[in-house]
Amino acid sequence: MHDDLRDISIIGGGPTGLFAAFYAGMRAASARIIDALPALGGQLQALYPEKYIFDVAGFPKVLAKDLIAGMVEQALQFGTPTHLGQVVTGLRKLEENGTSHFVLETTEGEYASRTVIICAGIGAFEPRKLGIEGEDRFEEKGLYFKVIDPKEFAGKDVLLVGGGDSAFDWAVNLQGIAKSVRLIHRRDHFRAHGATVKQVQELAAAGRCDIRTFWEVKALHGADRLEAVTILQNKTKEEETIKVDAVIPLLGFHSDLGAIKEWGLDTDKADIKVDQVMATNVPGIYAAGDVTSYPGKLKLIATGAGEACVAVNNAVHYINPKVKVNPGHSSNMAIFGQKDD
Repeated sequence: MHDDLRDISIIGGGPTGLFAAFYAGMRAASARIIDALPALGGQLQALYPEKYIFDVAGFPKVLAKDLIAGMVEQALQFGTPTHLGQVVTGLRKLEENGTSHFVLETTEGEYASRTVIICAGIGAFEPRKLGIEGEDRFEEKGLYFKVIDPKEFAGKDVLLVGGGDSAFDWAVNLQGIAKSVRLIHRRDHFRAHGATVKQVQELAAAGRCDIRTFWEVKALHGADRLEAVTILQNKTKEEETIKVDAVIPLLGFHSDLGAIKEWGLDTDKADIKVDQVMATNVPGIYAAGDVTSYPGKLKLIATGAGEACVAVNNAVHYINPKVKVNPGHSSNMAIFGQKDD
């Protein structure tokens, strides 16, 4: 049943999981990536692809989508398979021929591996919905809960819903692409960065964006795809139906570790406790990235990359205690065509 026994199964295809996959390949360990999202990249790709990141070593600034593109290329150079759109539903341990390994159960199948590294970030996450009739019918047909390629909205009348960073970032990033941009929020208090709020307010003053507070979406209209929405002023109860080509609700997201919570791992609220080698309390299971908890923890991309290295090196050593934990310098490795010292 489990012919494809891998050394490491990596849960999560965000930046930390991608770097763990690269590092596994560098250590000549077979690996796979399993992720609940339909594409690699985690939150960066799903929620903030057009947002600049300034604290990644070697980049004065880099768009999230560009960082992910580079990390995917780096991670998959050793032929690591990816299993996307699959939610992890269970874990069991098998004893066969005097050895043991884990079997990860997902919504699409089972995957056997000698070790597991959890790089699940904040867990599987789903965008918050509007909570009105017709959402499922219009999803990806005028109603979009995530934006991957802004060119998809070229020449369109776009309604953004929300008051956080994502809503205001897209109000800026769709300028010059969308035909019109309107942003509504159910309150007059915004959670977005002050500088971005000011930028959007300046766009509104120049007639390039419309901002309305105390408004929310009441109804969706259309036949085969979304054609218009009714919005409600929640103070005066005034209603207005406006023609739109696209509605993008940016209301945050729900996150959950799901079945991972049932594996007997020591946790700290929603995080998994690890020691100095990124090991959990369950032998053979490691964790790295935002999902981990230990004294002095910093939730940064840079931190996650370092933790991925530690987790992989120690997973490799766990599999074969004769293998060194420290791999040495990559610039000397034969796997990259260099002199192997």
